[in-house]
Amino acid sequence: MTGPVIEVHLWSGLRRLAEDQTVVAVQATTLREMLAALAARHPALSPVLQGGAGISVSVNGEIVTNLSSPVSPGDEVYLLQRIKGG
Repeated sequence: MTGPVIEVHLWSGLRRLAEDQTVVAVQATTLREMLAALAARHPALSPVLQGGAGISVSVNGEIVTNLSSPVSPGDEVYLLQRIKGG
């Protein structure tokens, strides 16, 4: 996978699946590529990242649901635990 380097901040529950890292740098141009690169780099994250059922992605302070959305170096990207409610 190629593209610019994106820094992804992980919530505490994911850090143990990514060698206790708070921030993981991956190459990606879209959110979909970013999630795939994270899973490839840290396979233990795959069950959580696949389908996005357990996570929300925040880019520059806004929750983004379209995985085709672009990401750029300098964007503040956070993976957050999806809050269920009703």
